[in-house]
This record gives sequence, C-alpha cells and structure tokens, in this order.
Amino acid sequence: MTDPASSDTLSLLSQSGPLSREAAQAALARARDLMISADFLDAARLYQRVVGFDDPVITGAAMVGLGEALHRLDEDGQALAQWQAATELPENPYTYAAWRNVAAARVRAGDLQGALAAYREADRRAPGDDKAEIASRMGWLSKEVGDRGAAGRYFAKARGDLGPSVAMGLLAATVVVSLFVDLAGQVGQELGALLLLDKPAVAAGELWRLATVTLVHAPLTQMPLHLLFNMYALYLAGPFVERLYGRGAFLLIYLATAVGGSLASFAFSDAPYGVGASGAIFGLFGLLIAVQYIHRPVLDRQSRAFLGQLMALVILNLILGFAMGGTIDNWAHIGGLVTGLWLGVLFAPANVPTMRSMWQRPGPTPGTTIPVFGRSGAAVIRVGGVAFLAVFFGILWTIGYAVWS
Repeated sequence: MTDPASSDTLSLLSQSGPLSREAAQAALARARDLMISADFLDAARLYQRVVGFDDPVITGAAMVGLGEALHRLDEDGQALAQWQAATELPENPYTYAAWRNVAAARVRAGDLQGALAAYREADRRAPGDDKAEIASRMGWLSKEVGDRGAAGRYFAKARGDLGPSVAMGLLAATVVVSLFVDLAGQVGQELGALLLLDKPAVAAGELWRLATVTLVHAPLTQMPLHLLFNMYALYLAGPFVERLYGRGAFLLIYLATAVGGSLASFAFSDAPYGVGASGAIFGLFGLLIAVQYIHRPVLDRQSRAFLGQLMALVILNLILGFAMGGTIDNWAHIGGLVTGLWLGVLFAPANVPTMRSMWQRPGPTPGTTIPVFGRSGAAVIRVGGVAFLAVFFGILWTIGYAVWS
C-alpha cells in the first residue's frame, strides 16, 4: 500500500512549471512535517522546489527551511549559502531566522567576527523574548575576540542591567529620607510624620502611607542598626530581582510587597505606628524563594548559592522577630513575605531563561521554535491570581479599618 504522505510529496515534486500559491504553501507544510520526522532529504527536495516563488515570504520560508535540511545532511557550506541568500530578499518574517542561522553557521566555521555581524543584524529584528539570548551570545563572541568592553555591555544587556538601577535608586532615596527625618530637626520630624505608617491616618484615607513607610526608619539613637540591616538586605535582593524581572516590574513588585506588609500590620499589629522597609524586603525574599522552587531560573553559581540560603535566612529572621516581641513588626514581615511568594508563583522571571522555558519544539515556520510548555491559559491564571491578591488586600484593609477607624 502506498503511503499517502509519500504520494503527496511525489505529487508536489512532479509538478512542472511554476507552482501555484496553494501548491507552494502545501509543499512548505509537507516539508515541515518531513523535518519533524527527520526525513531531511525529501524535505530539502520540497524546499528546493519552492525556492524562487515570486513572493519573498514564501521563498524566504523555503530558503530558511532548505538551509536547515542541508545542515542536518552535513552540507554546511550549502546551508550557509541558502541562509545568506534569504537575508538578501526583501525584508520579510523569515529574515530574522535567516540572520540567526547565518550567525550560528559562522560560529561553527570559526568566523567569529562574521558571526558577530550577523547577530547584530538578527538583534535588530529579534522579538523581545529573544533579545536577552542574542545579547548573551554576542557577549561570549566579543569575549572570544578580545573585546572585553563590548562583552561586558552585551552581558549587561542580557541580564537587563543596562540603564540606572531602580533598586539602587530606592536604596539611596531611603537612606537620604531616613537620615533627613532623623537629623533635620522639626522639618525632618514633620516629614517623617507624613510618611510613616500612621494607622489611624490610614483608616482616615491617607493610603500613601502603606508604601511611603519604606522610606523612614527608627532613629539612629534608638535602633542604629535598623536602617543598616534593611538597606543591606535591599542591596542584596533588590538588584537580583531587578535583573530577573526588569526595572519596571521590580518597582511594581517592591510597591506591592510594601503594601502587603503594611496592610498585614494595619490588620493585626497592636502598634499604632510603623516604620521601615522590611515588609517590602521580606516580599523580595519571598518572591525569590518562589522563583527558585517553582520556575527554576538558569543562573550562575553565585546566584544559586544566594537563593539556596534565603529560606533559612527568612525563617531565622521570623523567629527572631517573634522572640523580640513588640520591638519588631513581624506582621509586616509576614504580609510582605506572603505577597512576594504569591507574585513569585504567578510570574516567571522575564529576563533569564528557566528550566521550563528551555524545552522547545519546532515551530510552525522554518527557523522557529516554540516552548513545549505553551502559554495557553497563563494570562487567565495571572489575572485571576492578581485579582485574588487584591481581594486578600481588601480583607486585610477591612480588618484593619475596623480596628483603627
């Protein structure tokens, strides 16, 4: 019995003259199936049949696919020629894949400068999700050719470190405001009274205090280590979270965990006032713990060691907080921690690969791949998770309002 799929292949190859658009698209689809089933020779024959079609999108797809089939057949020189030809077509959706393949082929051939040039072209066309990976590859290539300055810039781009650090800006602002409040006499005291977590004032509608409490700390004469410990913790965790998620997302996470900590204190702590950034910092720790155990980011050894110590560090600090009684607002710590854990479960790091995201399968078009674990339903889950967090905040607000109004 004749295999229907083989018959389709023979039928497409036997057509004489220019292919119709429908036939060309059918040939591309059949060639993709053959690539998945590792029948690279027949796939190459089909792609070759489509090359030259008068639509650059279809010809681009055929050239990129033909190059991949030839590469699988160990014809690397011919594969590179096809990808290079695809880059010379009018700009189309396959130009990016062609440049990436050209770059990879030049790396295999030992032409590192040519690979760098090709990756620059690919980077200009890359979707946002691929930018970090391409920057990392350019970093390694720059390092190999001896351009350490460029390598550092590319690695920073891959980590999302380019531009001013929001975490370091928050740290500086917190130190300046805390010291001003403590040392500037009456003016400083008035500013501190406006920023601290004054719970009756929060119940009266001064909601900004839920976040601005992070900017003020205990006076140096009373608790000299309060500001120092919090800022050291922010120095460790803040840039790490910023590297994983980006500057804008870090700021939103910091504010959300600060509000979560403040609302937990507002609901359950007996103290009418609160100061300090520890609720937000515990939130950053909670986020990193969730990221480590849920998403498994691919990190360097030093970063993995830091994440491995976080669980013990958080537990120790919670125990110390309860042991010291009213001196430490452990409810703020718990509220920030729970908020950070929840956000870490909902949102995977955007700027580094994770073990889950690295599983790939061939995409619907030549030169592309898609995650094995797709994103179907992820947006709905995240929206639902954020809505649940908002409800949780509302419950904390209701409990606190009943106490402090």
